[in-house]
Amino acid sequence: MPSLLGIDNGLTVTKAVVFDIDGTPLSVARRRVPQLMPQPRHVERDMDGLWLATAEAIAEAIAGSRRPANDVVAIAATAHGDGIYLLDADERPLGPGILSLDSRAGTIADDWAAGLVAQQALALTGQMPHTSAPSALLAWIKIHEPERYARIAHILSCKDWLRYCLTGAIGTDRTEASTSFTSVADQTFSIDAMRLFGLEKLYSALPAVAGSAEIVGLVSAAAAKLTGLTEGTPVAAGLHDVTASALGIGGHKPGVVAIVAGTYSINEVVSDRPKVDPRWFCRNAIEPGQWNNMAISPASAANYDWFLDTLCQAEHQKAEASGQSVHALLGPEIDAALTRPSTAIFHPYLFGSPYGSAASASFLGLRGWQDRGDMLRAVLEGIAFNHRVHIDALRDGFDVREARLTGGASRNPAFAQMFADILAMPVTVTATEEAAAWGAALCAGAGISIFASPNDDPRNLDGMQQTYRPDTDRSTAYQTRYELFRDIANALQPLWPRIDGLTIEGDAP
Repeated sequence: MPSLLGIDNGLTVTKAVVFDIDGTPLSVARRRVPQLMPQPRHVERDMDGLWLATAEAIAEAIAGSRRPANDVVAIAATAHGDGIYLLDADERPLGPGILSLDSRAGTIADDWAAGLVAQQALALTGQMPHTSAPSALLAWIKIHEPERYARIAHILSCKDWLRYCLTGAIGTDRTEASTSFTSVADQTFSIDAMRLFGLEKLYSALPAVAGSAEIVGLVSAAAAKLTGLTEGTPVAAGLHDVTASALGIGGHKPGVVAIVAGTYSINEVVSDRPKVDPRWFCRNAIEPGQWNNMAISPASAANYDWFLDTLCQAEHQKAEASGQSVHALLGPEIDAALTRPSTAIFHPYLFGSPYGSAASASFLGLRGWQDRGDMLRAVLEGIAFNHRVHIDALRDGFDVREARLTGGASRNPAFAQMFADILAMPVTVTATEEAAAWGAALCAGAGISIFASPNDDPRNLDGMQQTYRPDTDRSTAYQTRYELFRDIANALQPLWPRIDGLTIEGDAP
């Protein structure tokens, strides 16, 4: 029976998912991919190691599907966006891949924001350059690693590297192409954009652009040997994981704000015309003549994961020993905290924020009689508040009629209800375990005409989703807390650089 393979590579884990063509996941295999942090603000990974880990996951997923490898009729990959993966003239990795959590180019992005470059970039490309954008990272490499810069022959994203490893074909898709260098008006690469960032000599290193559902290559003999895939299997161009996640939950369409609560706070609305604003990125959607308006920051559920890893180790061990979920073990603490008043407020800026690279996380309002449950509640509220910052911006620009939520935390009913109450709008959670991988698989299926288009989802979405509706009283209470959350963040803006400056010299007092 025909099946589809969707590859989803995040910032720490690479996954391979085999789907039946009706959308049913048949098997999932995961491999952790170590992050390399050779110095502060540098977050990288070994590119060959990433491919080998992904190949292992593919082989395990095929075996786990209990179907022969030649049942996989098409493949597509999705992966974290931004960051950068470079190849030299021999098509070999030119140093490690740089992840979107990397902030080495923060000073460059800040300098652009203080001058004219950022506003010119907004008008031309539809987005303000940020610290992990390819534009800022390439500008950093040009200054600090000129020998590496001079050898750049191909500029790729993460999923483009995986596609190359599968097929030997170099290229990208429309969604990934628009991370820095496309004209927002005509949605194609612009030499003026490269010139604006001082990168015009690299214009020829930009990859060819295909549609996300366009077949761009076939599985090579070498890739087939490593993965167990059948040589010659069609591979589609794939897409940025933000877009893939929205597609996988039925949220990549006008009038819907798709929310991904993962490492990043991702909030996106599709429009049929470009609308630029410094509060969001106006990037290419899957289809020509549509734009994906993304308001994002690296400040979402990764904060919750950090709290669990740092302060809930005993519960992690208990959960592993008993086969339970650590989230289920901690649920009663959170539920109890939600029933009582709390002064605790958390700003979820452990890894980044909407306020620039100097912002940092903090608890405020903690009292001696409060416990870990109050802190967990504050972390979850802070995550949802940060999403609201972005969603409020999008609601200023677009007619948003519904919200769809995905991400690991969305499976927690209390957290989903919290989103509805904080946003004061209905929030729908679709029972899609691997939304981004399914979004990639939809592109693969459309590429070989199993589906009419990537939006032709064969599943009955109405029968596999739950909608959480806001409670008026709770929404009113959250409005007060949200306004205080925003006021504190605004008050801290002049202090964050001073706090950040405490570690610049690296000397202990």
